Amino acid sequence: MRTRGFTLIEILIAMAIFAMLGLASTALLSKVIDSDEISSEKFARLQQLQRFMLIIERDVQQAMPRAVRMEGQQNSIVMRGGEETDDSDAGGLAFVRGGWHNPKLALPRSTLQGVAYRLRENKLERLNTVYVDSVLGTEPKVREILDNVTNFTVEFNTGGSETGEAAWHDNYIGETLPRGIRITITLADMGEIQRVFALTEQAS
Repeated sequence: MRTRGFTLIEILIAMAIFAMLGLASTALLSKVIDSDEISSEKFARLQQLQRFMLIIERDVQQAMPRAVRMEGQQNSIVMRGGEETDDSDAGGLAFVRGGWHNPKLALPRSTLQGVAYRLRENKLERLNTVYVDSVLGTEPKVREILDNVTNFTVEFNTGGSETGEAAWHDNYIGETLPRGIRITITLADMGEIQRVFALTEQAS
């Protein structure tokens, strides 16, 4: 008994069906890969933002009422901030922090560190000096900690106003530390993010 095989039309139809299934599978796989790449990029971006918040929180929480001598000259300013601080394209912040790890004082420096934050070319930078007091011929170390930043503002809380509300100032040059600091960063991909830091008792 002769077995009936597939006709040419049936084979062509089967090939067309398999081709359509292959195209659909390829499109689905491509979307999955694209989604995974987008998720990875967003996760990396979120990690970068969290790292910045941890760094600035650590610095601010350990701010010290220590003035910086400029080229040997006495100075009573312990914190300064606002527009164009340290050549920032927007707001900026500069002060001295404590708690810089130096086990058994083995390194030729103190546990104090001069730090500053500024915005340059849409990149948020952290500046730090090995020695708190300015030494002629030395430059601060500059580290980029956040990119795609379109704006950076710093406000300072100096206590209650006459109305009983907190008084926030856009610029600050003080011989004492403020009660709080409010930073606002605007990211090209995430919009505006605001954070308020209360200074600790050791810094008062």
